[in-house]
Amino acid sequence: MEIITVQPLVALVAGVLILLMPRLLNYIVAFYLIVVGLTGLMGTFGS
Repeated sequence: MEIITVQPLVALVAGVLILLMPRLLNYIVAFYLIVVGLTGLMGTFGS
């Protein structure tokens, strides 16, 4: 799976989880930032 397709999917899942369980907002945002950061690093260093 390419990085371009991973980030929108992660954002969509995070958005749905926030709507369903607002208490998880801090964890979801932290997870999203980690995933975006890792995919960005893989795109930079992976090529």
